Amino acid sequence: MAEITLRGMTWDHARGFDPMVATSAAYARAHPGVTIDWERRSLQAFADRPISEMAETYDLMVIDHPHVGEVAKQGNLLPLDGLRDAEMAALAAGSVGLSHPSYNFAGRQWALAIDTATPVAAMRPDRLEAAPTLWSEVLALARQGRAGFALIPINALMTFFGLARNLGYDIAEAPDRLMAPNEAGHVLDLLREIVALMDKRVLMLDPIGIYEWMGRNEDGPHYSPFGYGYTNYSRAGFCPFPLTFHDAPGVKQPDPTGTVLGGTGIAVSAFTKHPQVAVDYAFWIAAGDCQKGLFTESGGQPAHAAAWEDGACNAITRDFFRNTRRTLNTAWLRPRYDGYMGLQDRAGSIVHRCLTGEATVPETIRALDAAYRESRA
Repeated sequence: MAEITLRGMTWDHARGFDPMVATSAAYARAHPGVTIDWERRSLQAFADRPISEMAETYDLMVIDHPHVGEVAKQGNLLPLDGLRDAEMAALAAGSVGLSHPSYNFAGRQWALAIDTATPVAAMRPDRLEAAPTLWSEVLALARQGRAGFALIPINALMTFFGLARNLGYDIAEAPDRLMAPNEAGHVLDLLREIVALMDKRVLMLDPIGIYEWMGRNEDGPHYSPFGYGYTNYSRAGFCPFPLTFHDAPGVKQPDPTGTVLGGTGIAVSAFTKHPQVAVDYAFWIAAGDCQKGLFTESGGQPAHAAAWEDGACNAITRDFFRNTRRTLNTAWLRPRYDGYMGLQDRAGSIVHRCLTGEATVPETIRALDAAYRESRA
C-alpha cells in the first residue's frame, strides 16, 4: 500500500489537540502506511480563517456548526451523508442534545460531532458546598465578590443569547430585528447589573482564562455561572484546585434551558486526495467506542452519549458529564444561515461595549438590529 499522509487543522488547546494526536496515532497503528498530522491555531485564529481556505490546504478540519450555512453554499466540504448509513444512524442516536444534527444543513451532513460544550456552571468545591440554581443566588455570590464569568465579546454575546433563550425570548426570528427591544433591554440590564458587582477582569477573560484563575489561584472566583465547559479543569493533576461543573442556573426557575450550544465536528475537505481514508477516520473517531475510550482518556470532551453515560468517563472528570447533561440536552442551536458568523463577530463587540459602559442600552439595541439586518442582506 502506498504511503498516505493526511493533514488536519484543529484548535490550540489540550482539549482540541491532544485527542486528535492520540486517535491519529492509534488509527495509524491499525492502518499501516497511513499518517495523520495535526496542526493547531489559537481559538480566535481558528474561528477567523475561512473554511474555504482551510479546505484547500487540509484533508481534515475540526469546525464549529455555525459555519455550515457558509459551507453548504460554497461546497468546500465533503457531505458525509449517504456514505455509511448504519454508522450515521448510530451517531444520530447517540447525540448529546443537538450536537449531531447541528452539522446537518440543507439536507446534508457536513461534519460529525466529536466534541460538545455549552455554557455550564463551574465552582471551587473547596469553597462552595453547592452550585446555585437561580440567578438571584448568583447575584448574591457576586455581591460577596465570589462570582465571575467570561465576558470577552464572544462570551458576552453567548451569555446574552443564553439568558434571552432561558427567558423564552426569540432571537433572529424576525426579518428586521434581532430581538424585541424590550426583551433585549431586559437581558442587557441583567448583565449590566451583575457586571457592576464583579471584578472587571472578567471583561477581558474567556472561559479558559476564568478557569485558570479559579483553578490555579487562591484569589480566583469561587463560582462561574456560565462558561463553555472544559473537563480538563476537573481532572486530577491538571490544576492545583480542581473544579466541578454543574448545570447552569435559570433566571426565574431552576432550569438551565437556552445556553448556546458549542463544541466541534470533524469535517472532510472536498478536495482531499484520500477521501476514503479521511472519511473512515472521521466515522471512527466520532463513534461511541472511541469517544468513551481513547478520545476522552486523552483529554477530549466527547459528543457521544456513550461517553456521557460511562462510569469511567465520569470518574476521571468529577462527574462532569452527569452534572451538566441537562444543560447540554436543552441547549439552543445558533442560527446557521450564510452571514450569521459575520453577525456574531460584530454583535459580540456591540454587547461588550454596553457592559463596559461605552454604549447605552438603547444604542446597543439599535446597533444589534442594524448588524442583524446587514447579515441577512
